[in-house]
Amino acid sequence: MFGAFGSAVNFSQANAFMLVSVALISALFVYGMRPRAVVPGRLQSAAEMLYSFVMGLVTSQVGDEGRRYFPFVFSLFAFILFGNMLGMLPYAFTHTSHIAVTLTLAVIVFLVTTIVAIRLHGMKFFGYFFPEGAPLWLAPIIIPVEIVSYISRPVSLSIRLFANMVAGHVMLKVFATFVVLLGGLGAAWLPLAALPLAINVALVGFEILVAFLQAYVFAILTCIYLHDAVHLH
Repeated sequence: MFGAFGSAVNFSQANAFMLVSVALISALFVYGMRPRAVVPGRLQSAAEMLYSFVMGLVTSQVGDEGRRYFPFVFSLFAFILFGNMLGMLPYAFTHTSHIAVTLTLAVIVFLVTTIVAIRLHGMKFFGYFFPEGAPLWLAPIIIPVEIVSYISRPVSLSIRLFANMVAGHVMLKVFATFVVLLGGLGAAWLPLAALPLAINVALVGFEILVAFLQAYVFAILTCIYLHDAVHLH
């Protein structure tokens, strides 16, 4: 396929696994919540736990005003979490290891929080870049620093997620390669191959933890930015 400017637009692995993530999230909440049982089953419990966890995150960081932004934060958290977890499966692809994907998510967060701030506070939003009570003579220093700090949010938000996911998968592949190479040298080398194998098993457990933590970090930073937008401080 070719776009309007003549550049190729292909349906890649990243696109496929993003669709898979959305399909799995939808299935979890459509089919998992269908029974609506008083004593929930596994799928319903998982859906309710995710819902409660993110709702608690939003209300604790933003306040009760943050409930209206819950769908946005929850969508980000679930999309990143499922993308991270899918990448742990054999032959799967981690779409959150693409800087284009993480930067797009970060830019969306940046635009949404900025629009919310301007919509709620109007021109007072620009007072965010010069704290109330600060000496006027510091304005030439404080304002540029605050603007750069604000604009850099998407960069730090996207690189943090991208770098962590790439680094973890690179480590897994490196130690997996050691296992294969040492195992291929013969039976005498098998005991030595057990060491990188053990490290790889430990790394898998660590990466599962990182997969959840990175989704959590992205979501909580989004909540912090929403708090600043809503309360303007």
